[in-house]
Amino acid sequence: MVPARVRAGHTAGLHLLRVAARTRAEHGPEAVGRLYAALGAHSFDADPVPGPETPEKDRRATPAFLAPVLEAAGLPAGLAAALDDESLDSVVRAETEEALALTGRDVGTPIIHFGPPEGVAFFGPVISRLPGEDEALELWDHVVALARFPGFAELKRSLREQPQLRGLGAAPDRPGTEEDWHAGSRRTKK
Repeated sequence: MVPARVRAGHTAGLHLLRVAARTRAEHGPEAVGRLYAALGAHSFDADPVPGPETPEKDRRATPAFLAPVLEAAGLPAGLAAALDDESLDSVVRAETEEALALTGRDVGTPIIHFGPPEGVAFFGPVISRLPGEDEALELWDHVVALARFPGFAELKRSLREQPQLRGLGAAPDRPGTEEDWHAGSRRTKK
């Protein structure tokens, strides 16, 4: 059984994907890039914001969370109405199917497509620590090298640290607590 808080986080993701779909339709793909950057900054690079979050409702699925994100991205506040616009779900489903057709179905996000439209796509990379600039470049070079090898399929483990992100309350100088992940959720029993 998936915990309520995990379900709420995934549901918030769906709501934000609706906003991304409307943003692309009305303002183009470059605007989606600005939206994603602002969402990342608000979600991960800022101090945690207490809010009306419950195990059933993630604050990121609310207009109150989205308003400053849209402002930071230079986008109209009216895009927040897309959070609850179920008519956008068909667009989100179609794009999800397109991505999964490239990777197979047993993956999560992020999905990165190398050399589209014919190139290979992979889930990942998923990292928990923030690399320095030189480390980030080296890591990316290795990811690209793996993607170029025709037989490469997967490199994975379920034992992970919580992401070293300010928005999750992690200190920048310490790795997160190690957890065992199974089927997309933290394993609470051994």
